[in-house]
Amino acid sequence: MKIPQQFLKIMRLNNFFGRALVIALPYGWHIFFFLIPFMIVLGLSFSEGILSSPPYTSLYSWRNETFLQIRLNFANYMMLFEDDFYFGAYCESLKIAAIATFFCLVAAYPIAYGISQASSSRHRIFLLMLVILPFWTSFLIRVYSWIGILSNQGLLNSFFLYLGVIKDPLPLLNTPFAVILGIVYSYLPFMIFPLYATLRKMDPQVLEAASDLGCKPVRTFFAITLPLSVRGAIAGSMLVFIPAVGEFVIPELLGGSDTLMIGKVLWIEFFTHRDWPMASALAVALLTFLVIPIVAFQKLLARTQESGL
Repeated sequence: MKIPQQFLKIMRLNNFFGRALVIALPYGWHIFFFLIPFMIVLGLSFSEGILSSPPYTSLYSWRNETFLQIRLNFANYMMLFEDDFYFGAYCESLKIAAIATFFCLVAAYPIAYGISQASSSRHRIFLLMLVILPFWTSFLIRVYSWIGILSNQGLLNSFFLYLGVIKDPLPLLNTPFAVILGIVYSYLPFMIFPLYATLRKMDPQVLEAASDLGCKPVRTFFAITLPLSVRGAIAGSMLVFIPAVGEFVIPELLGGSDTLMIGKVLWIEFFTHRDWPMASALAVALLTFLVIPIVAFQKLLARTQESGL
């Protein structure tokens, strides 16, 4: 039976539009919700702050209705390098995010490993639900609850005073320790899930072969399990480190005035000082700094794939 040419053309056209739609959806999402807002912020970073509404100058103007004049103000970016306040906020953000990511990894690995080694799928689902359970509560409420735990009259200090371990309350709140603890608590599930997914994909026959060859469990873990789970550890570290650098709520509630991260500086510049160009320059610089670990993460993943890990 011969298929009509017109029908074949219609089928090819439908396939073409179908493929185009599948490709256009993710690209359109990134264009409308990332690229366009980023270009707006980038344009604001090259403007000049003024006392008006909106509080910034226009980048272009018409002269004699024939010449388009574009003015780019680089003073905001120069201020980032000249003022130690902004540079210190960036360094503090990177330091706190790196420490919190490390402790997240240390705490998440045994949890993910224990869930992956559960006896049945029902037990694994139940344990994963316990990990997801905190997300059913507001993020703000979960962070705010740590004030009642870490304050001078909080649960932790009251417990230590009751036991006689300390005589005076420990200064736990409004410290970098409180910020790191809040980040670890809030972002721990983002580290557990990639590790769990990687550990579940491991072939159990490899571990059985190592055991048959006389390899002890501890050596098997460090020689086989740990190297094979590197990709999950890297993915989880990126999921924790990147949002932790620009975190605002946790430093604001738990860090106090002594802990100044870049997310808090952005809020101050945008809402308190109403210096939108400076805040935009901070945001663009932050995104530029975060591109470096993302590129390093991609290269490391490609290297592990080539090595067969």
